[in-house]
Amino acid sequence: MTDEIPEIDSASGSGVPIRGNDIDTDQIIPARFMKVVTFDGLGEFAFFDQRYDENDEPKDHPLNEPQFQDAAIMVVNANFGCGSSREHAPQALMRWGIDAIIGESFAEIFAGNCLALGIPTVTADHETVTELQDWVDEHPDADIDVDVENETVTYGDTTVDVTVDDAQRKALTEGVWDTTALMKSNADAVAEKAAALPYVDD
Repeated sequence: MTDEIPEIDSASGSGVPIRGNDIDTDQIIPARFMKVVTFDGLGEFAFFDQRYDENDEPKDHPLNEPQFQDAAIMVVNANFGCGSSREHAPQALMRWGIDAIIGESFAEIFAGNCLALGIPTVTADHETVTELQDWVDEHPDADIDVDVENETVTYGDTTVDVTVDDAQRKALTEGVWDTTALMKSNADAVAEKAAALPYVDD
């Protein structure tokens, strides 16, 4: 299709467990950090109010723990990313270093915003996710391999089946997930189509 948009059929790296159901986008990135002109630098504010108290003193949170600082795969529970549709939430996670998220379920708009950034959101049942979170706690430096194409996650000696939304899998593996870049790389075709439309004025 185009060389500008990479095909994403897998992601790998060490993990970080974020436990709890119904973690909303306001927890992922508090509203006061959304006044930025660009998304640059948002990573440091990911989960800020869960990580720091009112005096900016660190609280007990996985993203504050040194063993998880290089994590690329986040392992979450049910209904992750619910609440506001703010795209700043996956932007903050991406800039913190997250390349893929494994969870029990995701809010639909959040998953769509992740897709627009090339971040797979793959799902598994509660038991599978909990076992993976426990394994990550015990093996913080070990890699997790997320196979988007074949819908599997491998960690240690274990491979489990996961689910990737069909449309998401197609977009990621065919390199058509970044619709803005797709339109830009096909600017001539877009202009030609626009010129042919009777209601588009020069």
